[in-house]
Amino acid sequence: MGTKEDAVPSGKDVVHVSIGDFYATTKAVVLQTVLGSCVSACLYDPVHRVAGMNHILLPGKTDIFAYDESSCYGISAMEKLINEITRRGGSRACLKAKVFGGGHVLAAASLGNSTGVRNIEFISDYLKVENIPLISQNTGGTFTRRIFFHTDTYEVFVKKIPAKIKFEVSAEEEELLKKIQEQITKPQEVEFF
Repeated sequence: MGTKEDAVPSGKDVVHVSIGDFYATTKAVVLQTVLGSCVSACLYDPVHRVAGMNHILLPGKTDIFAYDESSCYGISAMEKLINEITRRGGSRACLKAKVFGGGHVLAAASLGNSTGVRNIEFISDYLKVENIPLISQNTGGTFTRRIFFHTDTYEVFVKKIPAKIKFEVSAEEEELLKKIQEQITKPQEVEFF
């Protein structure tokens, strides 16, 4: 863990990765996000010098007939990030991972079956199945994190967030979860081609 000054040195651009987003690059930037129960995978290929990060809201995969924001879901978020890294010249075989988040911050969930716990289990299982080495992680706990991923050095700085912001992040996550649940349960029109 470092200070904000360590996390973002002068001269580097900062790119914010929001819930459901991902970003990959060959440039030296700092990818930054705030994580409550969400998880982020910081993937990098040190051979071809490509790196990226995603921000996963929920584990697993989406029902494409009920909800179209698939990159909020683990499998889609991981595949989209990996595809973008390979599109920029990286190799899936050379990828390494650092994982962050998965805190127990949503009041409605029980600790053993919280979204954070399920997200951590998902990302760990995914990386094992895909043979992507997990180099380091900072997951779990009952706090929110702000992370800063340097795409040129592959260092990640983690900062615990004050309680006030923790509640704002939790509220945003709960609102998105509610929106997803409403869309999933809403009757859908299906077109056949």
